[in-house]
Amino acid sequence: MFDFCTDPSELARLPWLACYLTTGKHMAIYWSVGTVLLLLAITAPVALAFGFGGAVAARSRFAPLRWLGKGYIAIVRGVPDIAFFLFFVIALDQLFEYIRHRVKCPEWENSVWQGNDFIVCQEAKLPLSSAPQWVHEGYGFGLAVITFAIVFGAFAANVLFGAMRAVPHAQLETAEAYGLSRAQTFRRILVPQMWVYALPGLSNLWMVLVKATPLLFLLGVEDIVYWARELGGTKTPQFTAYPHGDWRVWYFAALLVFYLAMTKVSEWLLGKLYDKLSHGQATASGERLRRAEVTA
Repeated sequence: MFDFCTDPSELARLPWLACYLTTGKHMAIYWSVGTVLLLLAITAPVALAFGFGGAVAARSRFAPLRWLGKGYIAIVRGVPDIAFFLFFVIALDQLFEYIRHRVKCPEWENSVWQGNDFIVCQEAKLPLSSAPQWVHEGYGFGLAVITFAIVFGAFAANVLFGAMRAVPHAQLETAEAYGLSRAQTFRRILVPQMWVYALPGLSNLWMVLVKATPLLFLLGVEDIVYWARELGGTKTPQFTAYPHGDWRVWYFAALLVFYLAMTKVSEWLLGKLYDKLSHGQATASGERLRRAEVTA
């Protein structure tokens, strides 16, 4: 990146380090930070949508829908995350390829399952071997978002289901007494008030999601943990112009600072959000805010 980086062997310590930290390989770890932040930005609302849908289904009066919602929550929460990440991504990828195979290769006579192998026609492969690199990376990232959203959506559904039950039932009965329908009561009374009860659980879930981002490596996405291990390992002069010893401790120390900063900022923002949602609510936090306004 810098003009003086033409011959690293002749550089002093600080210029050498400046050149080392701006190589193409190091740009990859900087981009991977953006990948993690983008994953969090997309996954959080999608998982919340899955969770809201699961919670609504779990409290439905229609029995099959209620069973579906409770089954989703119980099954996904009961499977270890790492097992789900390893199995579900493969199954989801094969499902997409199988659907494409049935559409694009209707003349195919052999079974796609041949022993332990899953074989589809070349036109059904995802992504195609001729596709550019960004398509391969985008496809892997998309599978990661779906997997994270389904896993954490089940936990969010359990939190929201409990929050819905925590809203005082007398308020729902009062709404019905004023002539509101069940749907209006749900939309105008239950949903606005449940968030203050759900936020503590959702806050913990957000922290777990942040800490779970290193699982991206299991899904084939080159995240910051992958690059920290790759770049921090011993590099010899035969393979790089910037040889160094085992520096993984420094790279992982940088990751420690990154994740601690993420959680600290998250705690501050979630605290502000909790105070805002508690304002005017009949909760301990709402009463604390009311008294603070009175004494101010």
